[in-house]
Amino acid sequence: MFICAGESEQFDFAIPVGIGMTDVAIHLTKLCLAQKPEFLFFVGTAGSYGEKNIFDIVESKTAANIENSFFNAKAYTPIDNLVSTAEDVSRETIVNSSNYITTDKTLAKAYMSKNIHLENMEYYAVLKVAKHFEIPAAGVFIVTNYCDANAHRDFLKNHKVAMEKLTHYIKEK
Repeated sequence: MFICAGESEQFDFAIPVGIGMTDVAIHLTKLCLAQKPEFLFFVGTAGSYGEKNIFDIVESKTAANIENSFFNAKAYTPIDNLVSTAEDVSRETIVNSSNYITTDKTLAKAYMSKNIHLENMEYYAVLKVAKHFEIPAAGVFIVTNYCDANAHRDFLKNHKVAMEKLTHYIKEK
């Protein structure tokens, strides 16, 4: 089953499950209870912490939930903040999820130092729900922006082309 965030990120082949981790957790759980899919494939956009380029398309089976405050020692979490459906996590592009978009290049570099290269608001929740229901899952992302001061402006500027490229990629595969 193909799923996506929704609103400005809808695809004719995917079911929208919500924007941000909370909405995804609620709506995807309802969906899995109503009709447990054999496989979940999330499709969406992502910001790059610096290594991945605009319009790169990246597949992943691993997500993290790390907030920016982690890097200035102003917060901690008791939860397991990494989830994966991959057999070999060391080969994965880790996608970080937060309900906030990183706009600080210094913090972007801190994420890369932890081998985290992309940012997408929904993916961690997708993988947590999939893991709970024992559903294999993966995601594919297209980079629309870098996580810097221009993140929102560049996202808006590149979004339409990114959606077309990602749709073409999925339909070709």
